[in-house]
Amino acid sequence: MLAIRVPVVDTRRCQLLGLVGSAALAAGGVSAGALPVRDALAPESGLAAAGLAGAYFGLVLLVAAWALLGRAIRGPEPPDRRTLLLTLVLWAAPLLLAPPLFSRDVYSYLAQGAMVDARIDVYVYGPSQLGGPLTDEVAPLWQHTPTPYGPVFLAFANAINDFSSTQLSTGVFGMRLVALLGVALMVVCLPTLARHCGADPAVALWLGVLNPLVLLHLVGGAHNDAIMLGLLGAGLVAALGRWPVLAVVLVTLAALVKAPAALGLVAVALLWGRNLGGRSGRVKAALAVAGIAAATTAATTALTGTGYGWISALDTPVSPQNWSLTSSLGRMTGALLENANSGLAQFAAPAWHLMGLAATALAVLIAWRRHHLLRPVYALGLSLTAVAVLGPAIRPWYVLWGLFLIAAAGPDRSVRRAVAAASAVLALAVLPSGFAPDGAQVALATGGGVLAVLALWCAHRFMGRGASRDPLGRLGSAA
Repeated sequence: MLAIRVPVVDTRRCQLLGLVGSAALAAGGVSAGALPVRDALAPESGLAAAGLAGAYFGLVLLVAAWALLGRAIRGPEPPDRRTLLLTLVLWAAPLLLAPPLFSRDVYSYLAQGAMVDARIDVYVYGPSQLGGPLTDEVAPLWQHTPTPYGPVFLAFANAINDFSSTQLSTGVFGMRLVALLGVALMVVCLPTLARHCGADPAVALWLGVLNPLVLLHLVGGAHNDAIMLGLLGAGLVAALGRWPVLAVVLVTLAALVKAPAALGLVAVALLWGRNLGGRSGRVKAALAVAGIAAATTAATTALTGTGYGWISALDTPVSPQNWSLTSSLGRMTGALLENANSGLAQFAAPAWHLMGLAATALAVLIAWRRHHLLRPVYALGLSLTAVAVLGPAIRPWYVLWGLFLIAAAGPDRSVRRAVAAASAVLALAVLPSGFAPDGAQVALATGGGVLAVLALWCAHRFMGRGASRDPLGRLGSAA
């Protein structure tokens, strides 16, 4: 029987390619990113156009480097954990110095921290109540919208506000440091989770942390999802290590950053109940988890002094143009009803959102029913993916809620391959400015991406003889 020869992929070339891509993305973001109002350029200006094309040129190179690295991990000479961590540092470093990318949410975070400092209830008022130049940086949609974030994140935002004072760039960097803290926790926890779940730790790091979505949105965008995922991962590691009380505390703190992490308490209760054994053990575990979570929530809320308003703020309205599945179907149905002169058009979007919530509940039930005994971490990953995909609002970084855990606990290669392919597509879905694109911007972004593909082909054709035969690699082959 003939053995299949797996081509050797040079990890150093992957590192260099990704570094060039990340640097080009950061350079393009200087003129095309989510810039402060005073520095923003008109989209039709030459500098902004060049920045957008350059950003997408770098973005495609970064995705290609990630795909190649995936092949290297499954090759005959896979990189060790130290090499993977060095790769993460190299690819993330340029993004630390770039302006905010792919979203203006970091400005909302800073405004919310300033509101806490000014004793303005962030669960009742939007950033417009704060006034001043910082409010101008918040996207118009969220100017009058209360925050749904919990007291743990508001404590971080308030601390960054105290540190940065009136320096906007310092505040952005401070929020990036908070996000990096979350990413560091993800890096520490992911290999341990993978070993407990029977997965390859190197593959888990590649898919769950070196993923372009992590680099673009948790590092470049400084999203608070990073600290939520870091705390959630730490809580699951504690649960698998049979420290259930610590696990409940950590997962509760994650939920007090963003509410979806509360689903992690189900996994902790199941793991705790499995250790106790029997039906009575599961009941005791569930009651203990509920009690510890309630006590942690009460203590944290008392310490931060922000109150429980985040519970009522969870129904914060979503953008009318959000491209989630249910919102898109709601707009399409509403348009059809309007054309039919029906008075039901206004109910189309709410109806689809309700159906989406019902579908989410059903998907979560199915995930836990099928996987709760042997793979509670995987069931949690599927549940969080359902919440992100079927909910009324979606952003590319929401997918990381489930992806992080699927990277550690996915039961087969096909699942991880699909997740990797989806990650590559979603990495291209949002402009560096965070705004919806027009036709000219789509053309510029496409041009930058095509130029990157041509550069990769030329490098393969003329200089890449020692690299893989396919410079773009097969997405997900590392899974």
